[in-house]
Amino acid sequence: MFNTHKIHLSFLGLVLACTVILVGCASNLTTIAPRPPEHYEKLGPATGSATGSMLILGSALNFIPVQLNDRVDRAYDNALKSVPGATGLIDVTYEEDWFWWWIGTSRTVTITGEAIKEVK
Repeated sequence: MFNTHKIHLSFLGLVLACTVILVGCASNLTTIAPRPPEHYEKLGPATGSATGSMLILGSALNFIPVQLNDRVDRAYDNALKSVPGATGLIDVTYEEDWFWWWIGTSRTVTITGEAIKEVK
């Protein structure tokens, strides 16, 4: 005969473990591009990319970030630098690609948008 108390405790433990794992994977929303100024002129399309890596291959050991956390900021800055005189971007899109290599993973962020310059 099944012991329903043990089954309920096992199910509760499974639900608790899944909750802890899912909460650990959550993050806050991040603004990629600041709000544009009230008056601006469009300068043309802009694109910028930045790559970061997670070293030590293996799901449990994949824990050494190399330029991983600031890759969105670097990609945005590179997009601004791609158009001389740009002070911001509008209509921003975010794309992320990743690939495995022999000791970890690399993740490349590409930011595209319309470059603008504030007009005073």
